[in-house]
Amino acid sequence: MKRIFLFLATNIAVMLVMSVVLSLLGVDRFLTRAGLNLPMLMVFSLVVGFTGSIFSLLISKQMAKWSTGARVITTPSNSTELWLVDTVAKLAQRAGISMPEVAVYQGDPNAFATGAFKNSALVAVSTGLLESMTKEEVEAVLGHEIAHVANGDMVTMTLIQGVVNTFVVFLSRVIGYAVDRALSRDNNAGPGIGYMATVLVSQIVLGIGASLIVAWFSRHREFRADAGSARLLGSALPMQRALARLGGVAPATLPESMAALGINDKPGFMALFSSHPPIEQRIAALRDPQATAL
Repeated sequence: MKRIFLFLATNIAVMLVMSVVLSLLGVDRFLTRAGLNLPMLMVFSLVVGFTGSIFSLLISKQMAKWSTGARVITTPSNSTELWLVDTVAKLAQRAGISMPEVAVYQGDPNAFATGAFKNSALVAVSTGLLESMTKEEVEAVLGHEIAHVANGDMVTMTLIQGVVNTFVVFLSRVIGYAVDRALSRDNNAGPGIGYMATVLVSQIVLGIGASLIVAWFSRHREFRADAGSARLLGSALPMQRALARLGGVAPATLPESMAALGINDKPGFMALFSSHPPIEQRIAALRDPQATAL
């Protein structure tokens, strides 16, 4: 699926690699030496599960730059870049965070924020967004991204991903053990090929299913970031206008790594995997008088 973001893909890949390596080192045999050792399996699952999500978080900023081709503005080369840097600095100060790196990348209207720590984040906007929106609307979008950083959404996403990873690793091995026992003629033998194959397949399938939970949480955090933009700007109207404009143009498709961090949504069945709620719902939430008080 093109829109499954790289954060999830990297996370699953790390878990699979760790699973294979640890299995080759005999860890799975230790866990099943006298039947399935559930307490030890849970500890093992926590280590593998959180390693994948934390590694994905730590490389998120570098992967974002690479996957979008974003150019960090070190010295503004024109009035637009100067305004962009100054606006991000102003919003960051209001939000109580350190100045993020500011970047621009070529593409249709979109933006994202990422980074492992709120005081060393990256905020990037596309050339399409700068060209298609008024400064007030761009400022609202920047406020939305700064709110993500200030709310610590990347860290929270990582913790949630780590929790669901833990259950994925745990359940995949329970399923693998059950299948292996059903296929094995010698119940005293260690885990065989059936166990390893079932674990790998189960981990991939359950990992994709777990992404539904992460995506559900991500959709809810968007409302908080919209409300955060309204607070930073002192009005919900600029964000409403920015969203309305985005709803009137073909949504940009961010590279896979940024799908959970941008400002898009998905139609139909893929809405279950979408990291963002429908724009209409976001605008309706901002029209609520309580929006800026969230």
